[in-house]
Amino acid sequence: MFQNIGIPGLILILIIALIIFGPSKLPEIGRAFGSTLREFKSSAKDLISDDKEKEQSK
Repeated sequence: MFQNIGIPGLILILIIALIIFGPSKLPEIGRAFGSTLREFKSSAKDLISDDKEKEQSK
């Protein structure tokens, strides 16, 4: 889905986000998005490792 965005599309999205949220809120939103991605990534790794442990114990 995001493969066809490209650099101009990302710049446009950033400009729209800057207009909507303002320059003071944008860093907070970025931090929240980054921490959410980090938590999702660690949860996915835990699920994968749990599946591997179950397969090895069989």
